[in-house]
Formats: sequence, C-alpha cells, structure tokens
Amino acid sequence: MTHIEQMIQDLCPNGVEWKKLGEVCEILDAKRKPVTKSQRASGEYPYYGANGIQDYVNDYIFDGTFLLIGEDGSVINKDKSPVINWAKGKIWVNNHAHILSEKRDIVLLRFLYYYLQTIDVSDLVWGTPPKLNQQNLRSIEIPLPPLEIQKKIVECLDKFSALAAELQAELQKRRTQYEYYRTRLLTPPPTENISSDNSTDESKWEWLPLKELIVSLKTGLNPRSNFQLNTPESTIPYITGKDIYGNIINVTSLTDLIDTKARDLINKRACLEGNILLFASTGTGTVGRMAYIEDYNNDWAMSETLYAIKTKETLLPRYLMHCLYSPICRSQFDGKISRGSVPHLKVVDLLNVKIPLLPLNEQARIVAILDKFEALTTSLSDGIPAEQATQQKRYEYYRDLLLTFDRKNV
Repeated sequence: MTHIEQMIQDLCPNGVEWKKLGEVCEILDAKRKPVTKSQRASGEYPYYGANGIQDYVNDYIFDGTFLLIGEDGSVINKDKSPVINWAKGKIWVNNHAHILSEKRDIVLLRFLYYYLQTIDVSDLVWGTPPKLNQQNLRSIEIPLPPLEIQKKIVECLDKFSALAAELQAELQKRRTQYEYYRTRLLTPPPTENISSDNSTDESKWEWLPLKELIVSLKTGLNPRSNFQLNTPESTIPYITGKDIYGNIINVTSLTDLIDTKARDLINKRACLEGNILLFASTGTGTVGRMAYIEDYNNDWAMSETLYAIKTKETLLPRYLMHCLYSPICRSQFDGKISRGSVPHLKVVDLLNVKIPLLPLNEQARIVAILDKFEALTTSLSDGIPAEQATQQKRYEYYRDLLLTFDRKNV
C-alpha cells in the first residue's frame, strides 16, 4: 500500500489525466449477433447475457479476454455500480451486454474492471427495462494513472479476489458436506448394514405425514384489505419470505414496516410464539425458505405468505427444518409448487409430506450435527459467511482507496 502511494506521488504528483471510456478501450458491440436454437443445443462455450453466463452453446464469436457490462435488464447493482463480468476464452455474447477489449498502452482491462465497480451509473441508466446504452457507456470518465501504477493496483486487488475465490470454494465444500450428512442421517440405513456401523436401527424409523405431527399451522395477513405498510406510525417489521435467509429472520432497510394495531391484528390469526418453525409458502425464489423461532417478543409480525408451524412434543422444530430441506422430503412437495407468476405451495401439499419420526434423543443428536454444518455455511455471525463479509469490507475499503485519484489540471 505504501509502495503504491509513493509511486503515485513520484509519477503523478499533480494528479492524473482522465478520459472517456470510449477513448480508452475497444467496444465490440457491433460484432455481437443472435444465437440460433441449434447453436444453443448443449455446447461447450459460455453464452453471456447482461448478468453473466446464461447457457453454453456450440459456437463462439469472441476469443480472448473481455469485460462485459450489462446493457439492458440487469444493468445496475444495489450500490448503483454497473453489472460487470470478467470473461476469458471463447465466448458468445448476446445484445444484452456490452463487450469491451483492451487498447494497448493506454489502460489495463483489469484496471477498468476494478475501477468501474466504484462508480455510480444511475444517472446514465434509463427506461423500462433499465438500459445503459452505448452512448452513455462511452461517456463514463476514467482516470489514467501510468500503466506501472495500474499494474500494481491490479496485483493488489487480484490478491483480494483470489482470497474471495478460496473462501467461496471452501464454502461450497462445507455445503456439500452438510448436504451429504443431512441425506445420510435422514435416510434409513439398509437392513444389512445395521449391525456394521452406528446407524440408527431401521426399526426406529416411522414415517408420518406432517399433519399428524403438528399442533397448528397458521398464516399472517395480507395488507391489501387489512392495514397499510410503511405509514408514519410504522415501526414493526412485517416479515415475508424475502426477509428469511440463513434460517433466521433478517430485518433490513428493505423490510416493510407496520404499526402496532396491524401487528395485533395479524397475531390474532398467526398466534406467534417461541419454538416454532416459519416456512415460506409463496414468492419467486423464496418458497421453502425456513426460520426457526426460538423466542418471540411481539416485536414483528408476518405476512400471509408464511406458515407458522407449531409441532407436537414428539417433533423438534429444528429437526423438522432439516428434514424439509433434505432431498427425501423436498421431493415430496417440490413438484407441487405452482409455477405461475407467483410460485406457491398449498397448505395441504405441505401437510401431506411424510417426515421420518425418530426418538427425541436421536432427533436432538441429528440436529446438533447438522446445526454445526449449517452454521459454517449460513451464519452471518460466525463461520465462512462471516469471514466472507469481513473480507468483502476489507476489499472494498482498499479498492476505493487505491482507485481514488486527483484530477490533473489541464
């Protein structure tokens, strides 16, 4: 870090020159072309759209190293930076992504890749769906420190990227382990193997429909005819499937809020309490998400898109959660999720899922094992996700520090 700062001071003490993006790189959009059905039939070459690889095709247009920037559709991230993909080798790019290549001796493409992550392009994006046209793309101004400095900055930021890739690979390994043990622990052992290992005796396995194992299944309320969201008096989180990930409720700035009157109205129906399982029944990409609620302090309420499940004393809620995530149970309801504009799983289809009911001590043993793996793969306070979050903040700090330049007076 000190070495780069010293280089900047020595090589460009009065600031750096800035030029428009269209002047410092090649934009190859004119070479894109539509892909045919026959070309999309199981190929080996990545087929890129606005937000990354969409498919693999049996032909390619470009061969080399390229920077892809979303043109329409997925063009802007939550931090208002453009959607960017780094692509190498033989690729096909559709007309939803701009494709950039390097101009030698002016700017390093990898430097552009990192710099463009730091800028706000919201003023350059317009229309529905959102579009970042080529004219506006070309107008983006780019700082041009000497190539020697660009190279050192890239080397530094590449190290952060490599570490992030290592963490992601480790996370995937842990997820694979979790899925393996979850399947193994929740599948009856073959009779011939019972005496050869420590597996649970097959005679203890009893498969019962969920409806026979619960005290109640209740839902929340839709605000449409019952109350309003985000009024001036609203301070209480209104939880939907999008607020559930990592098997917990996550209240963010995007979570809708309700007032105390609406909360009380919802809870007359939902009867929320501790030691229950929430199951997301509705929503694109959210059906099947779950959260275990250990304690409830009347400090949030839920929508009609969630099921609040209270189990009988013979079934631990966290054991039920792991069961419903397992392939052996998931396969019983996955095909029954409606595939309309808003996916939905009916109550009856969830209640008919058969659960492997084991003695409580065995349920507790399985939960203890699987919870450890789950923490490594989903926890935002410990495990790999927490390390990823810390690493991402460190990367963003140094990226923004290294890519901030004074403008040279002309």
